[in-house]
Amino acid sequence: MYQKRILLTALISLSLACRAQTIVLHPHDVHIHYMGRVVLRDQEAELSWSCTSLSINFKGTGAKATLKDEHGDNYFNVVVDDKVVSVIHPDSVEKVYTLVSGLSNTNHTLCLYKRTEWAMGKTWFYQFELDKDSQILPVPPTKKHKIEFFGNSITCGYADEDSTGKDRGTSPYENGYLSYAALIARHFDAEFYNTSKSGIGITVSWFPLIMPEMYNRLDPSDDQSMWDFKNYTPDLVVINLFQNDSWIVKLPDNEQFKARFGAKPPTDEQLTKAYRNFLKTIRDTYPKAQIICTLGSMDATKQGSPWPGYIEKAATSLGDKKIFTHFIPYKNTPGHPSVKEQQAMADDLTAFIDQNIKW
Repeated sequence: MYQKRILLTALISLSLACRAQTIVLHPHDVHIHYMGRVVLRDQEAELSWSCTSLSINFKGTGAKATLKDEHGDNYFNVVVDDKVVSVIHPDSVEKVYTLVSGLSNTNHTLCLYKRTEWAMGKTWFYQFELDKDSQILPVPPTKKHKIEFFGNSITCGYADEDSTGKDRGTSPYENGYLSYAALIARHFDAEFYNTSKSGIGITVSWFPLIMPEMYNRLDPSDDQSMWDFKNYTPDLVVINLFQNDSWIVKLPDNEQFKARFGAKPPTDEQLTKAYRNFLKTIRDTYPKAQIICTLGSMDATKQGSPWPGYIEKAATSLGDKKIFTHFIPYKNTPGHPSVKEQQAMADDLTAFIDQNIKW
C-alpha cells in the first residue's frame, strides 16, 4: 500500500511537472496554421508575401516567437483574439520576441501577421514558445470562404499609414492588414492569399518582372521556386492590375519601357490581349473560381481613362459567366490610398461581391 502511494505521488508530480513545462512549437507543428505562400524548410518557415500569417489556438497567459529578418525592414502585427495588440519589428539577427503577456488564463487565438511586402525581404520564423502552464489547442478551423488577390501597391497597402501626404513607401508606413484586400477577407471571414507587389504590372513594371512571370512563384524572388496551386484553391479571385502599366506606357525613356516595348508603346489591342492572356492563365489555374477584374482607386479609373475599357473588352472576349468586371471610382487625391480610402475601396467591392458572387 505504501509503495502504491509513493508511485501515485510520483506520477502526480511527473504530471504536474509536464504541465509546467514550456510548450515550444516548431514550424512544422500541426497546431500552426499558415495563411499565404510560405516556404517551409527543415528548421524554419520563410515568409515573404504581404499578409502571410501564422496562427495558433492556446490556453494560457502569453507567448513568444523566435524570428530573424533579412534586412530588419519588415513589420508584423500581433493579433490576439481578433484584435491587434502590438507591432513587431524583427531584427536581422535571430531573437526571441514577446508577442503578448498578461492574458487571462483562458482560451486565445494568436496570429502573427506580416504587414509588409516581399520588397522588404524575407522573415524567418523558428518557433513559438508559450508561457508555463499553457495548453496548446487544435489548429483554427478552415474558413468557409477562400480568396486570392493579384495586385500591386494598392493591394499591398503601400503608404496607407503615411498621414503626412508624402506617400512614403518605406516599411513603417505600409500595413497590408488595413489594405482593402485584408478588410474584405475579414468582412467575409475568409482565408486569403495576397499575391501582390508594389510597382508591378501585366505588360510592364517599374522593375524587370511582371505579374505573368510572378503569379506562380512560391518564393517571389526566385524564378525557380514554383508554387503548387493544389495547396490552395480560392472560391474567388480578385485581380487589380494595370495601374502601373497606365503610367509606364507613357514613358518611352523608362528603362522598363524600352526592355518590354522597344521604341513604340503598345497599342490598345496589344494591351487588351495581354490582359486577356493573363486572365485566361488565371482561369486555367482555377477552373471553378469566380473572378473579379477590378481597377482602382488611383488615376487609372479617373474619368476618360481607357484602362477600364481594355479590361472590360478582355474579360468579355472570354465569354465566361463567372468572370466579372467592376471598377472602383477614382479617389481624386494625391498618392496611394490612405487607410480611410482603403476602407472605401473595401466597402465598394464588398457591396459588389454581395450582389454578384455566389459562395
